[in-house]
Amino acid sequence: MKTDHDGFPIAFELTGGEAADSPMFEALIDAGPDDPPRAVVCDKGYDSDANRAMARDRGAVPIIPYRSNRKTIPVRFAAALYRGRARIEQMMGKLKRFKRVALHCEKTARNFRSIGALAAAFILIKSVHTA
Repeated sequence: MKTDHDGFPIAFELTGGEAADSPMFEALIDAGPDDPPRAVVCDKGYDSDANRAMARDRGAVPIIPYRSNRKTIPVRFAAALYRGRARIEQMMGKLKRFKRVALHCEKTARNFRSIGALAAAFILIKSVHTA
């Protein structure tokens, strides 16, 4: 899932349950509007030198925590910016409030992608039309 600074959905990609997160990094960083991101906030699943270099090539600051088994771990980490990742987790929580998304009722990827997009659209509409 790719969200903006406020936690609203921009784009998402589906993978199998056994697939790793890291290979989807390029698809997610390129998805969405043409405005390039200034920072890329991810979890440890995206920790690789290639992903960090890819983010820097696109002009974004990679804010990805290092795995504990890396040989060289820098001393400094932008923990204050990493706290913004909570918005992504909150967005996933909002998506899982939709029963068909949470229970994976749809069997095909096309149908599940459609339900996910519809749920994301409802979340966006609700954010605009609040009383």
